[in-house]
Amino acid sequence: MTRWEPNARGRLGLAALELYSERGYDQTTVAEIAKRAGLTERTFFRYFADKREVLFQGSDILQNRLVQGIENAAPTLSPIDAVGAALEAAACPMEEVRDFALRRQAIVAANPELQERELIKLAALAAALADALRRRGVPDPAASLAAEAGIAVFKVAFLRWAAQDGDSVRQTLDQLIRQSLAELKGVTAGN
Repeated sequence: MTRWEPNARGRLGLAALELYSERGYDQTTVAEIAKRAGLTERTFFRYFADKREVLFQGSDILQNRLVQGIENAAPTLSPIDAVGAALEAAACPMEEVRDFALRRQAIVAANPELQERELIKLAALAAALADALRRRGVPDPAASLAAEAGIAVFKVAFLRWAAQDGDSVRQTLDQLIRQSLAELKGVTAGN
């Protein structure tokens, strides 16, 4: 193995995803992931704290996109609509990695430890959204409520996106976010 390998992080992520799909999360070791990627365990630990984090490596990127989406939202938008705009903006790049996202979701859904990590990630996203709303001048509890509701919208839309089969006309994640947000507004309006 060479000392430096291009796209080591991406190769490790793909190797982990393949092994988790083939053998299961619990049955896969860091050594096996590194070997499949053509790298060393030491290289693995340069990028990830543990084998769980391989599946959550895009969390900081998603959080930055969401915060930037709030910052770029029109100042006239309500807090929930600003969150909706941020969610839609963050969803567009996910279309490019749909296969990875769906395979990742199946692995997370099958493992309680990973489900717990996913909940922690979603809580961090909600906190970041609420902070961004507060910087826009939205007071609490409105900022926290809009952020938490936004994460619920994202979760529902993502699951709908993942559940679409190849035989039907597939909707994009941002379309499903818009629909889910509209449904939430209908529920809260008493419709």
